[in-house]
Amino acid sequence: MAGHSKWKNIQHRKGRQDAIRGKVFAKLSREIMVATREGGPDPEQNQRLRLAVAKARSQNMPNDNIERAIKRGSGEEGGGNYEAVTYEGYGPAGAAVMVEALTDNRNRTAADIRHIFSKRDGNLGESGCVAWMFERKGLLYIDRNTTDVEEDELLMLALEAGAEDFEAATDAFTITTAPENFEDIKNVLEDQGFRLSNAEVTMIPTNTVDVSGEHASKILNLIETLEDHDDVQNVFANFNIDEAELEKL
Repeated sequence: MAGHSKWKNIQHRKGRQDAIRGKVFAKLSREIMVATREGGPDPEQNQRLRLAVAKARSQNMPNDNIERAIKRGSGEEGGGNYEAVTYEGYGPAGAAVMVEALTDNRNRTAADIRHIFSKRDGNLGESGCVAWMFERKGLLYIDRNTTDVEEDELLMLALEAGAEDFEAATDAFTITTAPENFEDIKNVLEDQGFRLSNAEVTMIPTNTVDVSGEHASKILNLIETLEDHDDVQNVFANFNIDEAELEKL
């Protein structure tokens, strides 16, 4: 799990930089629209929408944009007919990769994703080929520079609230939860005054593949290119890159 958390830390730091671009807001809007269409426009009654709205707010998405996306999803305003699709495959060094997308054209998106994999030493596989290597969990991050709490104190608070795992890195604390406990633990931490730099229900690998050298730069290039695609919402992978190796990239 440590390797995945390390990559998620890279991702959420990258996410703060990407938030400057309008593309992130477009992806967040799409997720809100689909969540609304599937479960209704009331976040209190729709967990997927509640999580999507929370993620949008964490990226400083304006409330007007959020409300507009909900209206589009509920049919009050025009909006695309997006559907969720998942792609699975392998990257350099045999790393497992899962891609979640929302698209209004399955054929176009599938061709694009296949092209990205093939051009970056990867292979797009059949449905189910790597899904068994992942499980859904809640992840919450607290940047160390936003709190002076002692590590042991935060650990006990998280475990008492029902967390499954706790990791202390040099720059952040990572708390892992079961999906059904995610919001309760998130509320406990926020009620205690902790500022979460990122919080999401995501997929984490049950095992990791160590990559280094040329494979390390290639797998990062594959992941970043997939994430940059307009239809891609999330990318999950099971690779692990050593801290010293990351410093070289």
